[in-house]
Amino acid sequence: MDAVVLAAGEGERLAPLTQSRPKPMLPAANRPILSYVFDTLVDAGVDSITVVIGYERDHIRDHFGNTYRGTPLEYVVQEKQLGSGHALLQARDAVDGPFLVLNGDQIVDPEMVIDVRDAYDPPHEVGALGVIEHAGVVRYSTVSIADGAVRTVSETPDADSGLVNAGVYAFDERIFDAIDATPRTDGELSLPATLQRVVDNDVDGRLHAVRTDGLWVDATYAWDLLAVAEHLLGVEWIEGVTEHDGVWIAESAQVHDSAVLRAPVVVAPDAVVGPNAVVGPATSLGRNATVGANATVSRSVLDMDTRVGPNSSLREVVTGRAVDIGAGTVAPSGPADIPVAGQVIEGQSVGAVLADRVAAAGANSFAPGAIVGTDASLGVGTHIVGRVSRGAEVVR
Repeated sequence: MDAVVLAAGEGERLAPLTQSRPKPMLPAANRPILSYVFDTLVDAGVDSITVVIGYERDHIRDHFGNTYRGTPLEYVVQEKQLGSGHALLQARDAVDGPFLVLNGDQIVDPEMVIDVRDAYDPPHEVGALGVIEHAGVVRYSTVSIADGAVRTVSETPDADSGLVNAGVYAFDERIFDAIDATPRTDGELSLPATLQRVVDNDVDGRLHAVRTDGLWVDATYAWDLLAVAEHLLGVEWIEGVTEHDGVWIAESAQVHDSAVLRAPVVVAPDAVVGPNAVVGPATSLGRNATVGANATVSRSVLDMDTRVGPNSSLREVVTGRAVDIGAGTVAPSGPADIPVAGQVIEGQSVGAVLADRVAAAGANSFAPGAIVGTDASLGVGTHIVGRVSRGAEVVR
């Protein structure tokens, strides 16, 4: 089969990390999330991949080009982000015959894709949908099944269901007609809404529920990138680096003899770890990142070109690209109530989230749950609580 990857969305709940790039390009153990999606499809043997892009689309097209591991990539554009069903509709002319669909922001095992592909039986079935049991069911689209068929598909989490929509589908061209026939809600076309209509109206065949298991990792909020990295460091071979007892170090990285790396940890190409610095566990240092002398960084994700000054201490910190953290900065983790996209996440354990190009001049401190927007500037000795807006300048 060919495959379609839905990668057009912004990822509002991951802001401010998505203020200047789409969610599928956020880092997961130093690689874009989308690269894992492509790996899954290539390992599952697809012939070609159509990528639906939209928000900040050039980041995806410029990074991956026209092929991935020898598999052709074709791009189609969703000019306005009008829902997952609308996104899939943009690929109508790019596929021929049965095809697979994956979300571009979820990391899944190739076996999940193979299970769905092999279970799909067109034309007797409109499509097949992978479902998994997941402890975080209250955060995701849920399904109910009976006799191997989907009975309900809900974008509203249902704790009684216990089954999560894994975002792995197989369809034929009938799905496009079904999307066209779906009423818009607030101007958007939702793929789960279309699937529910298919179930309700018995559109020329059932929707097959494929129970599967294996690796399934998703980042809903910025701090979820910590758990994603930790999980991948526990199971994944990290491309381009050498591993020893859970420590991955790129050949071009520089780690001082007196520095300590606590597994699992990955140090990307051209990264530098200074004298007496302690990095890890569960920490990813991106390409060209620097951790200064006597600094401590644990359970954190530092994206490319990030600088951590000497004598700083960071725990459960997520940074964007080219973040400059001055000397003597402290960002401890702890429980915090964090407002995100109109809701409040209560009691979340996290340090700070710093978006692209944040500059902290030094001797700064961050309260747990502090979130700093893109291009913000923090003066020497400032204490950051709550949110700092994009481009803001904070002084004592």
